[in-house]
Amino acid sequence: MTPDFLAIKVGGSLFSRKDEPGSLDDDAVTRFARNFARLAETYRGRMVLISGGGAFGHGAIRDHDTAHAFSLAGLTEATFEVKKRWAEKLRQIGVDAFPLQLAAMCTLRDGTPQLRSEVLRSVLDHGVLPVLAGDALFDEHGKLWAFSSDRVPEVLLPMVEGRLRVVTLTDVDGIVTDGAGGDAILPEIDARSPQQAYAALWGSSEWDATGAMHTKLDALVTCARRGAECFIMRGRPDSDLEFLTAPFSSWPAHVRSTRITTTASV
Repeated sequence: MTPDFLAIKVGGSLFSRKDEPGSLDDDAVTRFARNFARLAETYRGRMVLISGGGAFGHGAIRDHDTAHAFSLAGLTEATFEVKKRWAEKLRQIGVDAFPLQLAAMCTLRDGTPQLRSEVLRSVLDHGVLPVLAGDALFDEHGKLWAFSSDRVPEVLLPMVEGRLRVVTLTDVDGIVTDGAGGDAILPEIDARSPQQAYAALWGSSEWDATGAMHTKLDALVTCARRGAECFIMRGRPDSDLEFLTAPFSSWPAHVRSTRITTTASV
């Protein structure tokens, strides 16, 4: 399929060291931003950029007082700093990018995100590229929960009309099946029966506070079951990403990924 809407998630490990407080690789952000800018031009008003929290977001979760859930409010401040950096860099190269705070637009009900505002839709309708990230979200009882950036595409599901493509850029080529450091990946996952993919996952780093690949897979399976075409692939700052606008069947042969859908390869 040719996507009608793109959701690009750039993993925090691609521009930040989670074990170094405040770490952000400005050069990597600049180089990624150039490629995202080209996609944003093609998909003006039909794309969102989602940033991982990197050292900022993961640090805020690790350091919060677990006895007081409201201490998660620090996550909102931390992830806004990351969004701000991406939006500033994109504007410097000519993209109308704007950071939006998920907590101001979204709540959780039974653990499922509920978009409560027209702001995101309005921003897109004006041709602006929204920059989103994980956040601390309130549930229906007024309790705060950490909401991973990997789950942000779920927020888009009721809003997007047409074919949604979700691409998660990370530091591996896809779901690796031969353990940490391995090279074999699952090329396709049927979201209706993803057991093989879950069996291939291994434990996350002590520095990761949001579930690592398991959370990614949970979120993308959820999105795929509701019609999205989802991918996990390696992100490189200088890689041309224009192929993401094309049907999967026409992608370059060298591109490796794990594709998650409920349909056959088309």
